[in-house]
Amino acid sequence: MLTASLITIAIEFALVMRVMLRSHREPMSRVAWVAVIALIPVVGCLAYILFGEVNIGRSHIRRRQKVMEGIPPLQDKLADQNEILQPEIPSLYQHLFQTGHSISGFHPLGGNTARLMTDSNATIDAMVADIDAAQHCVHLLFYIWLPDESGQKMANALKRAARRGIPCRAMVDCLGSRDLVRSRYWKEMQEAGVQVAEALRVGNPFLRMLKGRIDLRNHRKILVVDQQVTYCGSQNCADPEFLIKAKYAPWVDAMIRFEGPIAWQNDQLFTRDWLTYAQEDIQDNGNLPIHSELPGIPAQVIGTGPTVRFSAMPELFESLMHAARRELTITTPYYVPDESLQLALCAAAYRGVDTKIIFPARNDSRIVAAASRSYYYDLLRAGVQIFEYEPGLLHSKTLTLDGDITLVGSANMDRRSFELNYENNILVYDSVLTQAVCQRQQEYLKQSSRVTLESVSEWSVGKRLWNNSMAILGPLL
Repeated sequence: MLTASLITIAIEFALVMRVMLRSHREPMSRVAWVAVIALIPVVGCLAYILFGEVNIGRSHIRRRQKVMEGIPPLQDKLADQNEILQPEIPSLYQHLFQTGHSISGFHPLGGNTARLMTDSNATIDAMVADIDAAQHCVHLLFYIWLPDESGQKMANALKRAARRGIPCRAMVDCLGSRDLVRSRYWKEMQEAGVQVAEALRVGNPFLRMLKGRIDLRNHRKILVVDQQVTYCGSQNCADPEFLIKAKYAPWVDAMIRFEGPIAWQNDQLFTRDWLTYAQEDIQDNGNLPIHSELPGIPAQVIGTGPTVRFSAMPELFESLMHAARRELTITTPYYVPDESLQLALCAAAYRGVDTKIIFPARNDSRIVAAASRSYYYDLLRAGVQIFEYEPGLLHSKTLTLDGDITLVGSANMDRRSFELNYENNILVYDSVLTQAVCQRQQEYLKQSSRVTLESVSEWSVGKRLWNNSMAILGPLL
């Protein structure tokens, strides 16, 4: 008995020392993990071993590094396109794109057109039409791809393209799209000639846990057609009724269709993932001519994930918040910020920026919803206007500032997107597109209820205790 106790104490001590010595960990996270390990030793030690570190596995990291080293810089392909490589961006915003470049290595590219899609169904129809018009290649990646009506439309479009002799490559996250992978549509696509791959395969979950965290996922949503057309936003390949979580429906998303050199950057992001998980080298397929509508609009792909530098995504969000001078509007379904992001959002309101943030009134995660609401009081006290969207689950992830800048993509404002998920976003400087996204945000606002400081102050002790308790879990994730 004494021996077992000594072994337990030794393990506790070793893990506490590891928590204290690990780099890239916030002080509150250290305190939380030390408390959990000390107060509930067996459960706490097991929890830290499984979820305490962002460990994707050494073999995965080696594959990623090899892929990154083997892909020539996109700038080599665009070396003779100076007017595209260096679009005119006001000095006021140049630092934002420099932040993006420091994350993914992509410079902003001009010569693009962009169109905000009407709704989820229109997005799927437009994607299918672009795939049907493909002449060279189709690359597609979704976190969630359901075998519903939208999923079937996409699968059938890929099969048609493959049968025409168009190289089609489709990748999904192993867990997020497990229903599709188990369905007949996955096999039918393969039989039609579509190359398929699963990102971050789990396999035997117990063995997988020994190699790295099982909950690190590929959350990206990418479609690239002929390296000239691409889509970016929050929408998975699924009907808005989202049958796996139908009681929260409809799921309301925002997607933007881009045409121009920006498609090359999204395609390179896809290529990095494809070469990591698929047994096919597609680097020699990048010889298509660059299509642009000069002067077009400047845009930049920003890809983040557990193999990208720590805190890349919150740094981008914070840079945008600090850059706002007149107005800042955000939509996000999940808000579990770190301290610096929360302070950046409050600071925008404190310095007089018209700051609004829109959440779904009903969230598909009770824990995340409670954690999000624990931040309401400080946001409201700073002057941030909070709204809750009523008709369905607002899944759009958009940020607009000062009528000029738009950020759209897959990343939420929570720690999972910050550290655990592979995400893709596009940063755009264009007043016309930003106005369109602002108009969409206004439509959300019209269907939302405003949360007031008075109403939050009246929350019961039990509700505040629940919200704050769930927020404590944030640093542990």
